[in-house]
Amino acid sequence: MNYPISRRSILRASLALLAASALAPNVTSAQAWPSKPIRYVVPFAAGGTTDVLGRLLQVELQKSLGVAIVIDNRPGAGGNTGSDIVAKSAPDGYTIGGGTVSSHAINVSLYGAKMPYDPVKDFEPIALIATLPNVLVINPSVPAKNTAELIAWLKAGSPEAKKASFASAGNGTSQHLSGEIFKMLSGVEMQHIPYKGSAPGITAVLSGEVTMMFDNALIAIPQVKAGKLRALGVTSAKTSAALPDVPSLSRALPGYDLSSWQGVFAPAGTPKEITERLHREVMRILAMPETKEKLANLGADAGTLNRDEFGNFIKAEIAKFGDVVKKSGMKID
Repeated sequence: MNYPISRRSILRASLALLAASALAPNVTSAQAWPSKPIRYVVPFAAGGTTDVLGRLLQVELQKSLGVAIVIDNRPGAGGNTGSDIVAKSAPDGYTIGGGTVSSHAINVSLYGAKMPYDPVKDFEPIALIATLPNVLVINPSVPAKNTAELIAWLKAGSPEAKKASFASAGNGTSQHLSGEIFKMLSGVEMQHIPYKGSAPGITAVLSGEVTMMFDNALIAIPQVKAGKLRALGVTSAKTSAALPDVPSLSRALPGYDLSSWQGVFAPAGTPKEITERLHREVMRILAMPETKEKLANLGADAGTLNRDEFGNFIKAEIAKFGDVVKKSGMKID
């Protein structure tokens, strides 16, 4: 027996079908992530610490996620240029980026109203990759075998000493701040020369274009072990296992203590299932024995914080370095 179907019934069925169709793509896209290449923005030049760590993660993430991880170097403004790209990207899991103590802590106080993003509100913290000290390295032509001799040479005021300069990976970076703290505690004068990353900065020291650099251990140590640069001290309060014979700068300059860190971030609003997946994958890579050994040989300690702990760590770093920037008199060159 056939029953008549009312217009109201047809309308209700059509509306239900449309609603189901509208929801279906969102469910499918969330379940299918990732289904295309993921961009990994590095806010510094190729060859620097953030770039090296990004490429270390790239290899293993491609294996586990099954898509290409495309490294996109966007240097400038102490990490602000590339980090701003991440902050303003679509929160869909297809753009993530490396972030550092400079881009997500120091620069807030240094750039003030010129800061293009909020390092807390505009990002989802994925994982702390590593913590590491900076290393004071000098060109071998400088007549100093330790920090005390370097300070004495700078204060003696020879023509060469009056031209002394230190390189950094850019304004607001930990390398920049390390140099400013050195100047403040030692009473010496040096010109700051900002570059767009550690690689061009360390190259300038190697060539003698710049006198010294307080560079990340990961980049400095290979040059020291190759005999191309002389290491005088590490910026952390404790010595580095990778450079056991190099003392802490605090031995010559009491109170000197600064460590750098590197992390991974996604734009604010990225779905939790994606950020949690990325966190698990990064932490799995960091826990691999070969990764730990590689980082240790380069003077870095693998991160162990969960996402909430990393977020709280960043807030504490912003407060801490706000005070350090003020006391050091650090300025944008």
